[in-house]
Parts: sequence; structure tokens; C-alpha cells
Amino acid sequence: MQIVKTTDSLADPCDRLSNHSYVTIDTEFLRESTFWPELCLVQIASDDEAAIIDPLENGIELKPLFDLMQNQNVLKVFHAGRQDLEIFHHLSGDVPKPIFDTQVAAMVCGYGESVGYDTLVAKITGVGIDKSSRFTDWSRRPLTDRQLEYAQADVTHLRDVYANLKNNLESTGRADWLTSEMKVLESPDTYFIPPENAWKRIKARTNKPRLLAILQSIAAWREKQAHIQNIPRNRVIRDEALLEIAANPPRNAEKLSHVRGIGKKFAEGKMGIGLLAAIEQGRATPEKECPIVPQKSHLPKGLGPLMDLLRVLLKTRCEENDVAQKLICNTSDLEKIAADSGADVPALKGWRYEVFGKDALALKDGKIAFTADNNKIRIIDLQQS
Repeated sequence: MQIVKTTDSLADPCDRLSNHSYVTIDTEFLRESTFWPELCLVQIASDDEAAIIDPLENGIELKPLFDLMQNQNVLKVFHAGRQDLEIFHHLSGDVPKPIFDTQVAAMVCGYGESVGYDTLVAKITGVGIDKSSRFTDWSRRPLTDRQLEYAQADVTHLRDVYANLKNNLESTGRADWLTSEMKVLESPDTYFIPPENAWKRIKARTNKPRLLAILQSIAAWREKQAHIQNIPRNRVIRDEALLEIAANPPRNAEKLSHVRGIGKKFAEGKMGIGLLAAIEQGRATPEKECPIVPQKSHLPKGLGPLMDLLRVLLKTRCEENDVAQKLICNTSDLEKIAADSGADVPALKGWRYEVFGKDALALKDGKIAFTADNNKIRIIDLQQS
């Protein structure tokens, strides 16, 4: 087992790995008490070697690894890699690319929605993974042999999973189906929420413009504080307190200290001063610039049953094509299709149109119908009957 603990010893395996067409990658991290994930371990493998990199060793610099992550000639293979990619983006300023996510590929290949790594490895290789080290404290040193073996298994078995899924995609002509999903994961915008948009994470359940303007301002203040202090948002101030402040904005430290969860020390200190300033900024937002929450439109009468039929069609076509429904169409987009045959949704474009969208429009136009046949749904082409 190759354990990398210095910058010099990291350069050599990264140089060798850069000569391969792909590498498999996983990370171990902690995030319970920080805003940004604390990287504790990086596992990486090619066809013929595997290495475990310890980023917590004093003096180690990860630049050779970051350079490999940006090598356009090497495909980076992750499983459910969104958080791993966020870590690399935060530490290096760049998102690894190009990438291949085996969880997304598995959805295309008929393994269900959001299949777990252990389950996928077992289905493809027949190997069971020891899960006992999954929730250990990866920041503590020294790491045990069991932890290291578990960590290495996350990338060595991933090689077999990748090879299997890659062959499956190529043999079925579905390799391009992953393109749009991978573009989302490769975009830096996926991993950064502008502070002015942080309020959208909070369930306000109101559309009062002034309340939302104050909520937007104080949520942006909290987001910046969480970044600066590297602590979870709710460690700065909880969502419930933000909502209470937005609904009944205090004008001074004394009133602020009466908000549940905010003490006198906070209200009268530097944090309280900043929060009160953010409240006033929200108060001063011009009416026309106040945010609004788009109200969910009710389906016109008669579209409810059509939605039910579209759901049946979606499930039927996805089962026939061995692809996860999640990749094809969500409920919101189904509603848009039900209301408008020209809706600008992914399900009416590209490969999704061929799998589902084309039939969805035919169903709306009365060109196809359903029947039950031996406990299965059969679709009838009415134009040929």
C-alpha cells in the first residue's frame, strides 16, 4: 500500500498517473464543525497502481495532485463525486475535468436512482465491501490498517465499476447521455452560492417583498460570516432566527437580544452590529428590487389526470429502457409538459425526447393509449389501429 506523506513523494505517482487514460479518485473528509469540508485523505488509482495521499501531513503541498486534476488527457472517475469535486474546487480554485461519475452512469445503465457505491460494487463485481470504517474520524492519526484498506478499496474496486459501465454505455450507444450531467458537475457555479442568493435555501413560506428583502440581506451576511469563520451556517445563526428577524426586524441591540437563540453578548458585540447593519440594508432596498418567491401555479382543471397518465408513461418507458426516471424528467417538468407541448424542458430535447418526450407529446395529442396486458402496461399506437 503506497502512503504519500510528502510533496516530493507525491510528484512521482502523479507523473505516472498522468500517463494513463483515466484515474479513479475518492476522498475522506469531515464537515460537521466547518463550513468548508476538511480534507483528510485522498485515494487515487490507475490500472496498475494505487496511492493514498495524506493531506494532513505537515509541509505537504498538493500542487502535483491539482495539476493532475486539470490534465485534460486524463479522465477523472468519481462515484457520487459532487462533494469530492467541491473540495478540489475550494482548495485549488478549479474543478477537476474531464470527469466520469459512476453513480450517474449507473442511472443510465439501469441500476436505479442514486445507487450507493457498495451496492454498485456488489452488483458489478460480486465483492462485498467492509463498511465498518465508513464513519470513523478520518482526521485522527495514526490511521489504522483497516481504515487504509477501506480507503484504498474505494478506488481499486471503482476501476472495475468504471470499466463495466463504460463498456455498457458504449455497447448501448448511450455514452453521450452523460454529457449534460457531467457539464453540470464540471461547472464552478455548481459549487458556489453567491451570498445574495443564500436566502433561497431558507423556507420562508411568504411572498412579502419587504420581509424577503430583509431575509436576503441578513442571509447574505450570515453566508459571508460562515465563509470567513469556516463554521456551519447555523453556528452563526439558525434559519429560524433569520426568519423571525425578517418578520419582526429589530432596530437595536436590545431588541435583537430578544430573538430566540441570540444572546445579549452576540447582540451587543461585533456580530450584532453587522447583523443590525444587514437588517437596515434590507429595509432600505428599493421596492422594485425586493425579491419574490415564484408561486407554484395550480394545474388547470383537467390536467391532473393527464399528469397521472404522463407519470405512468414515464415509468413505463424508463423501465423499458433501463434508465432512472430522475435522469429523464422531474415532477415540475412533467407539469410543464402537461400544460404546454412546447415547454422548454430537457425531456423534450435530445436523447430524452427519444426515450420519453416524443411519446409524451403523442399521448397529449391522442395518438397513443394504454392498456393492461398480463399485469403489464402496454402502449397502443392509435394511428396504426
